[in-house]
Amino acid sequence: MRDSQFTFSDLVAGYVTAHDRERSLIDLRTSDGRELRVTLTETTSAEFLRNLGDPYLDASAHVNDLVEPGRYLYAYGISYPGGDRVFVAKRLLFLGRGVGDYHFEQPGWWSQQLRELARFYRRAQFGGKTPVDYADYRTVLRLGGDKADHHVQETDTISRLVYGMASAYMLTGDEDFLGVAERGTEYLRDHVRFVDRDEDVVYWYHGIDIRGGSESKLFTSEFGDDYDAIPMYEQIYALVGPTQTYRVTGDPRISDDIEGTLRLFRKFFHDPERGGYFSHIDPILLNPDHESLGVNRSRKNWNSVGDHAPAYLFNLFLATGDKRHADMLEETFDLIVEHFPEEGSPFVQERFHADWSPDRTWRWQQDAAVVGHNLKIAWNLMRMNAIRPKASYAELAEKLGRTMPDVGSDQWRGGWYDVVERTLREGSDSHRFVWHDRKAWWQQEQAILAYLVLAGNTGDADFTRHAREAASFYNAFFLDHDEGGVYFNVLADGTPYLLGNERLKGSHSMSMYHASELCFLATVYGRLLLHSEPLTLWFRPRPDGFSDRVLRVAPDALPPGRVRLDWVEVDDRPYEDFDPVAMTVNLPDATGDVVVRAHLSPVED
Repeated sequence: MRDSQFTFSDLVAGYVTAHDRERSLIDLRTSDGRELRVTLTETTSAEFLRNLGDPYLDASAHVNDLVEPGRYLYAYGISYPGGDRVFVAKRLLFLGRGVGDYHFEQPGWWSQQLRELARFYRRAQFGGKTPVDYADYRTVLRLGGDKADHHVQETDTISRLVYGMASAYMLTGDEDFLGVAERGTEYLRDHVRFVDRDEDVVYWYHGIDIRGGSESKLFTSEFGDDYDAIPMYEQIYALVGPTQTYRVTGDPRISDDIEGTLRLFRKFFHDPERGGYFSHIDPILLNPDHESLGVNRSRKNWNSVGDHAPAYLFNLFLATGDKRHADMLEETFDLIVEHFPEEGSPFVQERFHADWSPDRTWRWQQDAAVVGHNLKIAWNLMRMNAIRPKASYAELAEKLGRTMPDVGSDQWRGGWYDVVERTLREGSDSHRFVWHDRKAWWQQEQAILAYLVLAGNTGDADFTRHAREAASFYNAFFLDHDEGGVYFNVLADGTPYLLGNERLKGSHSMSMYHASELCFLATVYGRLLLHSEPLTLWFRPRPDGFSDRVLRVAPDALPPGRVRLDWVEVDDRPYEDFDPVAMTVNLPDATGDVVVRAHLSPVED
């Protein structure tokens, strides 16, 4: 067959518009309105979407009953060329039992996924040891969770694991997960924290070199983009896990470490004249303008300015209610609104010189856009708008939400791309890929959360649709049902990409943070704001936890008046000393830790 050399396998995601049972044909409409006719054969298989930990559920015998107009599904098959293009489906994936039914919108979906993620990383790093020993921790994990011979325990990846475990405890109440989080926080404090009493600051080592059974601390970064410098984002992510643990326990030592690191940021990274934070400082003079920094000299970027917010600052404010932390958040988002948008471009600018002029020559990024950063800015602007509402926050968030699908998503197959050129080439109507058309797990997280948060705040049907489509692709193709965890990257058609660093489940770029943040916040927004379902969270405050003895249980920066605290239990007994509107609990006097269950419900209109 001459044309066979031009056939290719492909994936299409779309809404069923018609189904001809007799001719075994399905008509689909993609997210952007394109039409495709799909042919079914006797060998076409079908299955239902399943979560981590769930068994395979075959649907092959029920295809004719399940294919209904309005249903969103995936068809994987072979495309044959010619004037009348033929797409023959070899596999169908149904996302739920009926039209408008999505399994990932079931109340326990995301919390179950987080539990399975926590079990995978706990088993991979520590086996069955109780308590866990972080001397066993390794940054690099192979596909199945086996440890590599990589000899550096990186601070940020430990911290990201701690974040995931603390979040898993909050959603499940599993004490083992909190134990892993607390042991990890102690390990960070004991091994990679430096308290500079002369400068009254705290900073965090890049990691620990554990070759030969000895321990050698690494002060500066060993990552290529930041080599031999102290990058702001590493200091930021050193706080991500301890801060989430602090929300649960109120440990005053963690609070002291956070405040000492905030003083580091203000004293050495902050630009007092033009605002914002520099991306790097040199390790000797702690100076952002030192010539040894090379291309990172006197630079600012999304990570150094904006990543404070999602990584630790929102969670810190949720735990403390401190005006200082809200002020820092406001300064951050005012700067983003002022400097990041570019007139005439759908993308924000991400890298800057000290004077906020755009830097479009920096190493790999040049004038490229990271799709996930645009989406991340959108959902975090909406969180900020819930704390201190400003029209500029909501306007930029909604603008990004409306423009990103056309320039950053795959509206034929589903899913979101990685890095694209910010500027259209002459004669082109799409932004070209900088490297590839693969799709990374963390970019999918940003898309799902962007549209969940936008939909939860606005009620907009398009935002809800984009949230569902993004969550569909992630749950369909990123969950590793064989080995556990989630894949780093998939090809455009959803096939796992398992080469090089992208084969790994643990690396400098991947630990447990993004996947667990997604599970936690998708639970919060999906249940409380979108589906009007209650949510229970667990906390275990220490007897010396929280200096004002107030536990703040708001799960996120939610729109005021949308959620209330219905009931509280302390050590499995009803407890009445709480404020349902402020979502605060006045903690009892106790000589030991207490377990607090906080039951939250959406406020009915």
